[in-house]
Amino acid sequence: MPFKLQVCQDIRAGVIGWRDARRTHQISANLIQLWLTQVDRGELNDEEAEASVIADCGTRISALERKVGQFTMELDLAKKHRACRP
Repeated sequence: MPFKLQVCQDIRAGVIGWRDARRTHQISANLIQLWLTQVDRGELNDEEAEASVIADCGTRISALERKVGQFTMELDLAKKHRACRP
């Protein structure tokens, strides 16, 4: 089950409290309130939650790809610098 929906269902069911959810998942109270409001309005269903997770993953993948590119360039530069040394 998608993360946002699961957190909201756990809070509503009393499985986890707000404070524990905030601490465990490192999310703000405002974000939890937003998610709960979305669930109450029917805006956060399984399909939308899944799309959100996919978008979040895509963003993280893009950031990681940029980081790998940066590290690759730095490594190439270090190798060239080492090759130029006597």
